[in-house]
Amino acid sequence: MTEKKWQEYGLETQAIRAGVHRTHEDEHSVPIFMTSSYVFKSAEEAAMRFTGQIPGNVYSRFNNPTVRQFQERLALMEQGESCLAFASGMAAIMAIGMSLLKAGDHVVCSRSVFGNTVLLFQNYFGKFGVSVDFVNLTDLAEWQAAIKPNTRLFFLETPSNPLIEIADIRKIADIAHAADCLLVVDNCFCTPVLQKPLLLGADIIVHSATKYLDGQGRCVGGAVVASNELIEKSIYPYLRTGGATMSAFNAWIFLAGLETLAVRMRAHCENANHLAHWLVEQDFVASVNYPGLTTHPQHELAKQQQTHFGGVLSFELVGGKEQAWRMIDATQMISITANLGDVKTTITHPATTTHGRLSPEARALAGISDGLVRISAGLEDLEDIKLDLLRGLSR
Repeated sequence: MTEKKWQEYGLETQAIRAGVHRTHEDEHSVPIFMTSSYVFKSAEEAAMRFTGQIPGNVYSRFNNPTVRQFQERLALMEQGESCLAFASGMAAIMAIGMSLLKAGDHVVCSRSVFGNTVLLFQNYFGKFGVSVDFVNLTDLAEWQAAIKPNTRLFFLETPSNPLIEIADIRKIADIAHAADCLLVVDNCFCTPVLQKPLLLGADIIVHSATKYLDGQGRCVGGAVVASNELIEKSIYPYLRTGGATMSAFNAWIFLAGLETLAVRMRAHCENANHLAHWLVEQDFVASVNYPGLTTHPQHELAKQQQTHFGGVLSFELVGGKEQAWRMIDATQMISITANLGDVKTTITHPATTTHGRLSPEARALAGISDGLVRISAGLEDLEDIKLDLLRGLSR
């Protein structure tokens, strides 16, 4: 639960101040509670805490003061009621499925999601009788046509990875709710600074905190933001039993990351927007995917739905995989890594990394070609980023 008073403050203030519960030591910084268990004053108190008759810490697998502060802060920033933290973004998605789906249920998922999300739905939930159909993220008719009597969940990422397509969250939410389904939105690329899916009709937000929420590539973590009812009745019981727990140390890192999130996101967006317009002018670049370009199919939607256009872009190189690898390998400063949302600019070849475990047919359906390169714009000097990319483009 969040403290009501922080709802009256702006996002930047919430990111720095909300969720703080000072101890008797009156510390100014958020403390790390590195403990696995907690001491009770009596056997009766222990019994009552275990059964939930009285509030309080029981065991750090499912409640820890540092983790709780991260949860409260992120819930406020997303304008949600409750949040649960997990060991990774994939663990958070797993928790949603394990909590809300059963054998015989059906999921409609956008085709342009992270490769491991596809594999999770197909290979693992599929083992237990949950079926999934993948649809074009931006085609509302496909979402509508994919609904079955047993459909329970819609799942999407917006912007998508790595083509940076934009979903109309409000319209897809309307389709989902008309069919008595829940809409889950992965808000990893935008964060609450750029986009608030719950205000657009989504029921659940999922985060990979590993990305922008941390911002410096230090820790792995995930989070789910939803209503009190969904969290308390469905997802929290799974966390308590399943144990995909965020560590106190990682929560402490993410709390620090949230403090600078708004400032960083605006700078990421500014650099990405500049790079996208610059790449369009380069001879060996066939096309650029970035919603800040007026040529982007969802440029107007992005203007309405987001406060900025985002920090990730991708582009198609003439020459396919060979040219893409040569271009990537020629860079000297930019980090060749599949992670994103870092203050350091990163570059990757999606067809052989983030989506490399998908079949060639699945990659083709998702529009991920061998010539596609993805960049997460960091916060280095913009001219230095461009110079490094030119080394690759000149090859």
